[in-house]
Amino acid sequence: MLISEYDCPVARSATTADAFNAVAEPRRRQILDVLAGGEHPVNDLVVQLGLAQPQVSKHLRVLREVGAVEVREAGRQRLYRLNGHALKPIYDWVSEYERSWSERFDQLDVVLEELKEKEEGDGGSDK
Repeated sequence: MLISEYDCPVARSATTADAFNAVAEPRRRQILDVLAGGEHPVNDLVVQLGLAQPQVSKHLRVLREVGAVEVREAGRQRLYRLNGHALKPIYDWVSEYERSWSERFDQLDVVLEELKEKEEGDGGSDK
């Protein structure tokens, strides 16, 4: 069977549909990481990321469309900054997993403490 036989047309949402899709692209996450440190013009992002200016501008457009990045005019420059509020749905979603893992680690701590106490108790009786 050929792999092309498995290629079924699947409806995909546009990359700019929401923050989840927008940050799925690694270069966009890198841009957000840089902008988390403060405002930057496109040329700074180009230098820091090692990408061509048209690529950076394309990614910034996608991030602006979902509201993750805002832009302001400063003379002849356009300064881009992170809008963390637009990323809150991602934070909320990940928080559910964080709670689950925290509970599991807490349970693991209890088990490890019980094992430690048992080991100390067994070690004391051998003397």
